[in-house]
Amino acid sequence: MKIPAKSVTSPKKFIIGKGLLANINEYIKDFGDNAYVICDEFILDRAKVEAGKSFEEGGNKATFEKFNYECTQKEIDRNRRLAREAGANIIVGIGGGKTLDTAKSTAYYEKLPVVIFPTIASTDAPCTALAVIYNEGGSFDRYLYLPSNPDIVLADTEILAAAPARFFAAGIGDALTTYFEARACYRANGDNLILLKPSTTGLAIARACYETVLENGVKAMQAVKQKISTAAVEDTIEATIYMSGVGAEAGGLAAAHAIHNGMTAVPSLHRVQHGEKVTFGLLAQLVLENAPKEELETVINFIKAVGLPLTLKDLGVEEFVESEWRQVAEDACAEGDTMGNMPFAVSPDDVYNAIVAANAIAESYHD
Repeated sequence: MKIPAKSVTSPKKFIIGKGLLANINEYIKDFGDNAYVICDEFILDRAKVEAGKSFEEGGNKATFEKFNYECTQKEIDRNRRLAREAGANIIVGIGGGKTLDTAKSTAYYEKLPVVIFPTIASTDAPCTALAVIYNEGGSFDRYLYLPSNPDIVLADTEILAAAPARFFAAGIGDALTTYFEARACYRANGDNLILLKPSTTGLAIARACYETVLENGVKAMQAVKQKISTAAVEDTIEATIYMSGVGAEAGGLAAAHAIHNGMTAVPSLHRVQHGEKVTFGLLAQLVLENAPKEELETVINFIKAVGLPLTLKDLGVEEFVESEWRQVAEDACAEGDTMGNMPFAVSPDDVYNAIVAANAIAESYHD
């Protein structure tokens, strides 16, 4: 019999601030002295210079390797072999989500500690005990559920603030949903992301995430558009990467992410950011819940203020095809997806109606 235990899971350490790349050895030296560093191509040379100097001055070793663009089993196995050849006792990933998932997977199979160093703040994935594995052609293969979260997550605010503003906004959108989904899952006593029950701590962190992005998100976006880091940027990054990740993993997901998953079947949305689709999913969830008008307006006005897409047309849907969106609704209610964490039964018809209504409401607030 499964015991309905509650959980809180998070990285051992989350460190945020400026200049972390140039001082990386100071933060990871207690976990290993021979690092194998998987880097995105665009930051490889900089990492070799700045991080390389830090390792050298600390008397430790480092081997740098360029990530080959896709997190496949073949790429994981390639990095496992190179890490063994280097005698590495710690794995470091520096880059975007697929690079970081490759680092997580390599460390998992080699039974080594892992350090995650994101270069974009577009999702909360850096903190989670999960990696997404793809096939060689780029299609989804499987999820790799990991026994623990990363040992260290380093959030260098200067690097994250210099990334394209659209990615930063998408991270805010992903974080915006965290509280509402955790709230729904908590009310339903559903399953969180490690298939235990949502905890009071998870819900509290999710609420703090929402409050932090509301207070800082607009100010942070203005700074990021100038490619600078401010106190608002730092607080927002803490919310989008750490609070959102821990809040979602401990608190659980619900309709917004289930609707996002359904939206992946719409061809015109294939180039849309995860956080952008989840934001529209949140609007549909609030319609399903018949959320108070004041709460809905707060969310809509915030979406507009940070520059996230508000309507389906904003997302790139030029023509609404009913059959396509009926399929989205059907997929969102698939067995095992997070729609089951809503505190009431939800049918595909309910989801379709919520999508249409959410879009109409969003259109009415459009400039």
